Amino acid sequence: MSATPITWFEIGTDRPEEAERFYGELFGWTFEEQGSTDGGSYRVTGAGGDTGIGGAVRAIDGASPNYAVFYAEVADVAETCRRAEESGGRVLVPARTAPSGLTLAHLLDPAGNQLGIFTPPPA
Repeated sequence: MSATPITWFEIGTDRPEEAERFYGELFGWTFEEQGSTDGGSYRVTGAGGDTGIGGAVRAIDGASPNYAVFYAEVADVAETCRRAEESGGRVLVPARTAPSGLTLAHLLDPAGNQLGIFTPPPA
């Protein structure tokens, strides 16, 4: 089995403008609005340039805690969820498919750390 790459990250915050300013000043990242998700802004950055990964700042309403999570690209989200549970992890958000065709889920590792997995939309 080959290693699974980390290809995306997401920062969820109830203060998205502050997060964008912080990461912009700290790392030189720029952000572009990609539409809203669940009523909040979703602003994408090509933070990694040619050698790193991309990501986004998601505006959240403050009803849930702020977070930062990385996403691993996998061939089969449902199978990866099954294997995560066999390995002592837990499925936090079950697999779902976005209108774009992207399939994703959120997991908890055995220590309680959150991570995301996804399969890109079909080409």
